[in-house]
Amino acid sequence: MNQNSSDYNTIQTAKDILEGNSKKGRLARLLPFLGPAFIASVAYVDPGNFATNIQGGAQFGYTLLWVIVGSNLMAMLIQALSAKLGIATGKNLAEHCRSAFPKWVVICMWVIMELVAMATDLAEFLGAAVGFSLLFGLPLWVGGILTAIATVLILGLERFGFRPLEAVITSLVGVVALSYVVETILDRPDWGQVAYHAVVPQFNGTESILLATGILGATVMPHAIFLHSALTQGRIVVRDPQQLKRLFRYEIIDVLIAMGVASLVNGAMLIMAATTFHSTGHADVGELETAYLTLEPLLGKTASFVFAISLLASGLSSASVGTMAGQVIMQGFLDWEIPIWIRRLVTMAPSIVVIFMGLDPTRTLVISQVVLSFGLPMAIIPLVMFTSRKDLMGVLTNNRFTTILASLIAALIVFLNIFLIYSTLTGG
Repeated sequence: MNQNSSDYNTIQTAKDILEGNSKKGRLARLLPFLGPAFIASVAYVDPGNFATNIQGGAQFGYTLLWVIVGSNLMAMLIQALSAKLGIATGKNLAEHCRSAFPKWVVICMWVIMELVAMATDLAEFLGAAVGFSLLFGLPLWVGGILTAIATVLILGLERFGFRPLEAVITSLVGVVALSYVVETILDRPDWGQVAYHAVVPQFNGTESILLATGILGATVMPHAIFLHSALTQGRIVVRDPQQLKRLFRYEIIDVLIAMGVASLVNGAMLIMAATTFHSTGHADVGELETAYLTLEPLLGKTASFVFAISLLASGLSSASVGTMAGQVIMQGFLDWEIPIWIRRLVTMAPSIVVIFMGLDPTRTLVISQVVLSFGLPMAIIPLVMFTSRKDLMGVLTNNRFTTILASLIAALIVFLNIFLIYSTLTGG
């Protein structure tokens, strides 16, 4: 990625802060380090989250709100480990896999993760295409083409350095967040019930357990894990042990803020569905188009318009991030010097083909999530392995508690994804 004056100023300011030479205020000292986690957090507010959270709220009200809180806390730890790997080693997760594993294992991992990147883009492209369709009444295939064009333009900002791209992606996440602030104000939830169900685990029958498994098991996305390590590996490079520790502390704040916003957005989606659909007898709302059409008579035209805007912003930002992840995966596993436009085309092409084939968007989203589940163990398990190695991580090596906690979370998420795959494929 090229470096412009904005990037240069950010890096110099960050290094001054890490060296203890800055007299800036607390907020000003934090700003140069914000960005990577906001890009990675897009995976947690993508169109797939829209469908799952809306279905959960419509069917079970506020009951599963605690699942969103818990799953995002887990995701914070996993994303922090990914960021730490890039900071400590200067290499991303895919590059470490290429160095550590036999060639045949690397090839198998690359093929699966390439399919994961394509499935990711498929979900994001479909979401953005549906957003264009809802807002402007366009055919889905036209929305797909517009999404591809917008994705290329957004990723074209990479030539100007990391800061402009971070700013645009963060702005799109901000649009999604602001949209759900408006939605929450319009639907007037029961805040007492919201607070209660955010911290008290509860279920409401076997169907709610399955849906909770889907929310939790599909929260941590493999492409976000690979991408986050790439975003931090060369952004601010320091080698002094104390400065490395300070840099990682700032990155933890970046993760907490970005993932905190993503958690609030996901919670707001479920709250909106619980207040608007569940409480009015519309528990069968589970598709994006149905939610859009149902919102208008219940809350007015503003609510449906804001929902479509948030879906479009989510789709565009996550399609861009998904394509970025595809580039990182291909370059990291294979170490091939492939023109960047070919890497982007390889990731985006299947999404465009599926949209042109006219397949059912909701069913296609479900299948894409199953493909994502297959790739998750190949991201989380190596991540915990590498960040626990003293020879790689130095002063940023995981302590024993972190390793045990991350291993338990990894085991839980992998188990839930296996269960989710089994349930989906067997119709159970």
